[in-house]
Amino acid sequence: MDNHTPAPAPAPRWRRWLRRLAMLPLAFVVVTVSQVAMLRFVDPPVSAFMLARQAEAWGQGQWDFRVAYAWRDLEAISPHLPLAVIAAEDQRFASHRGFDLDAIEKALANNARGKRVRGASTISQQVAKNLFLWRGRSWLRKGLEAWYTVLIEALWPKRRILEMHVNVAEFGDGIYGAQAAARSYWRKDAGKLSMAESARLAAVLPAPRRYSASHPGPYVQRRATWIQRQMRQLGGQDYLRRLD
Repeated sequence: MDNHTPAPAPAPRWRRWLRRLAMLPLAFVVVTVSQVAMLRFVDPPVSAFMLARQAEAWGQGQWDFRVAYAWRDLEAISPHLPLAVIAAEDQRFASHRGFDLDAIEKALANNARGKRVRGASTISQQVAKNLFLWRGRSWLRKGLEAWYTVLIEALWPKRRILEMHVNVAEFGDGIYGAQAAARSYWRKDAGKLSMAESARLAAVLPAPRRYSASHPGPYVQRRATWIQRQMRQLGGQDYLRRLD
């Protein structure tokens, strides 16, 4: 008499695939949270935008093209530059949690009236996009940007967000970060950037491949002058100390 219990039948293949698919959201959360948590302490050797720009250049046959990038801690960068980018792009940086709801509401109202499309992207959102994502306006990219922004604000202090921004932002075609910009344009280190130079760098951020910080046209000059006024109104370097 055979006393062996028959082995259970294997689960249908579709159920096995269903279980695997159900694990994907958890895997996504684990991977992305780990990414952001690690970068709170580790300086990135490269960003998604840098890789995309290098690939674009090689795809066009520009084999000698090299992205310019050199990390500098926030303490090694002139305080004029982080203050300038806050004045230019995100004056509520210290108080919001990644999304400036007032700016979003104004942008939607402005766009609804048929005026020029106006964005409301915060510094945290720009870090999320530049560091992890790609150029474009798809809903998928915007959703991922929002997710990474939430993680960045939850896991990083404000000073780390600002430090990351001034290191990975593009200040010219293939020129990323304060040190590369200072060396490329004025042959100096990022710690020696003047208030005027910092304002010009911040002025080109909406379109760093169209405008030049080293040879500013009328638009960049006007915007840089406005940025310097805003820097003074924010309280100068005392504003940065409040981020501690």
